[in-house]
Amino acid sequence: MSMLEVKGLEVSYGAIKALGGISFSVEQGEIISLIGSNGAGKTTTLHSLSGIIKKSSGSVVFDGQDITSMGADKIVRLGLVQVPEGRRVFANMSVRENLELGAFTRKDKAGIRKDMERVFTLFPRLKEREKQFAATLSGGEQQMLAMGRALMAGPSLLLLDEPSMGLAPILVDEIFRIIMEINKEGTTVLLVEQNAYKALSISNRAYILETGLITKDGIAQDLITDEAVKSAYLGG
Repeated sequence: MSMLEVKGLEVSYGAIKALGGISFSVEQGEIISLIGSNGAGKTTTLHSLSGIIKKSSGSVVFDGQDITSMGADKIVRLGLVQVPEGRRVFANMSVRENLELGAFTRKDKAGIRKDMERVFTLFPRLKEREKQFAATLSGGEQQMLAMGRALMAGPSLLLLDEPSMGLAPILVDEIFRIIMEINKEGTTVLLVEQNAYKALSISNRAYILETGLITKDGIAQDLITDEAVKSAYLGG
């Protein structure tokens, strides 16, 4: 059984259908990419999985549990955690306070301490800036903080929404290296990313979303060499 099984997922904003009945799955240990242009429904997909927006129809099963109508707070507790687009860190709180907030659903003090150390190992820059306000961090450091905060919730499935957006190329490489590291340590990843080539290069499989529908899916390495995918998303 898949870790995440999405069937016939539809989401509408008023009269506008944002998702037209998509189905896909994520297996434990994978990195899966959702590729598509702006407005294709990628962020809507993640928001509906994490319970931030209501689904019009369809079903979402996570770790054998039906979470279709479950609230976002309960979904986080089950281990499905989203890193939002645009980072959304708490600007007037310190780096450490942001990370502690990530663990607010947990009671296991020893586990929280261990995960704090893990985050500081993955992101040494956050350790250096532990007492600084999040507002003083660069864009790349804020992205690291948003990812670190999500890891503090102890996710088994991490949803990443545009983690490389607005970052310098050298930082993009670092973020992708860290995504692979997180995955190696046992966290499954569902990645939404404008940089299609980067996303496909670290993924096991991928789904192509166009105007709320999945038009293609397959092994990520095969999609990199697919002519239609190349011309639409990989700059020819």
